[in-house]
Amino acid sequence: MSERIVFTECPCCGSGSIYPVLSAKDYTVSNEIFEIWHCDDCTNRFTQNLPDLSGIGAYYQSAEYISHSDSKKGFINRLYHLVRKYTLGSKRDMIHKIAGKKTGKLLDVGAGTGAFSDTMQTAGWQVTGLEPDATARKNAADKYGLTLLSPDLLYSLDKEQFDIITLWHVLEHVHDLQGYLTQFQRLLKSGGSLVIAVPNYTSHDAAVYKGYWAAYDVPRHLYHFSPKGMELLGRKNGFMLKAIQPMWFDSFYVAMLSEQYRNGSSNLIGAVWNGFLSNLKTLFNKNRGSSLIYIFRKNG
Repeated sequence: MSERIVFTECPCCGSGSIYPVLSAKDYTVSNEIFEIWHCDDCTNRFTQNLPDLSGIGAYYQSAEYISHSDSKKGFINRLYHLVRKYTLGSKRDMIHKIAGKKTGKLLDVGAGTGAFSDTMQTAGWQVTGLEPDATARKNAADKYGLTLLSPDLLYSLDKEQFDIITLWHVLEHVHDLQGYLTQFQRLLKSGGSLVIAVPNYTSHDAAVYKGYWAAYDVPRHLYHFSPKGMELLGRKNGFMLKAIQPMWFDSFYVAMLSEQYRNGSSNLIGAVWNGFLSNLKTLFNKNRGSSLIYIFRKNG
């Protein structure tokens, strides 16, 4: 029987300076309300009273959950697929630049239905993909011929073998946050890079939508990171932050979903406007992006 996790200290930094700041609803599956708490020390946030590892799976059981189902149902999901064709190429080019080479060994954690893993394998990389969801693994096998592995294997992979480890909107889902980061440190070669993309609750669109902000995505998102908090989390685990890059399209995608949650219907004009404003602010301060890519280098 699953239980609920109640944090008495920050799961990111261990501080006891934590308190509730807002409530958010699970619009995807359960319609339950969850509290989001804030840490004064590292400034990260986290979902309180969340399902444990044995119970969280039920909250992913939706045909609308695109990273598992690859659904093209509805305007927003069709738009997601259209943009993804462009962003996959951008991610590939980014990895080549970060690595300083066009081949190597890459670990893709939370590979979903395998689109990025396939892109990098096609580009000549030796890719190991980990994915917890059986439906997503099957979709990856059917669509790309990929054999994605269970994330449990993360703890038994040979050390210092990967040039790059990537997590595209995955770290916020991981129950064993500190354990994963410890393993990333062990698995990367000296000077290897850890690339993490996560939503940014300090963005303009998060401030506009508050509890309706779709990227809170409770209870699937266990943590809600800030730029300061991500840098501290990386440093605590032996990584140096080298760069931050915005994910420009995320502000529009998140705003479209947030408009649905707030108004009960689509408001394309409002979503485009708020997405535009979020990106405009990001032009002057990249740390304001709706979602951010953090590029860490392994110390030593």
